Amino acid sequence: MILAERAARLVSEIAVERLKLEVARLRRERFGASSERSARIDQLELTLEDLEETLAETEAQVAEPEPHTTQTSSRHKPARRPLPEHLPRECILYPGPTTCTCCGGARLRPLGEDVTETLERIPARWVVIQHVRERFSCRDCETIAQTPAPFHPIPRGRAGPN
Repeated sequence: MILAERAARLVSEIAVERLKLEVARLRRERFGASSERSARIDQLELTLEDLEETLAETEAQVAEPEPHTTQTSSRHKPARRPLPEHLPRECILYPGPTTCTCCGGARLRPLGEDVTETLERIPARWVVIQHVRERFSCRDCETIAQTPAPFHPIPRGRAGPN
């Protein structure tokens, strides 16, 4: 069964490639009436689209995971590497709100914190400043509250103002 699916997929891929080559050849061709050429190219392009769509559907069916397997999170790893660990770090804590901004309730529970690292140059040494902003959730209305992020001279940049 698996061999038959592979063979069918291989035949479809070969047909797609053959049609792509023929479309390219017809576009380069300079002889014959242009209306005849364009009609043939249009027919081949439609056939090519149908084959590519069928091929994509079969690949999607084959690639479907088993129902009993667990899927991992779709989050991507950050594109940047963390700043070097050997640099000294200073931590600035921005205390979270004491009341909910939505309902005014005082029953906030901690949810975590966001840590933003910026690289500062203090004359003759480099220091990483960690800006920690606490995040709280209101127990009454389930709204999340957090102190706004500090100003960065370069948006989404790591360099500090110094």
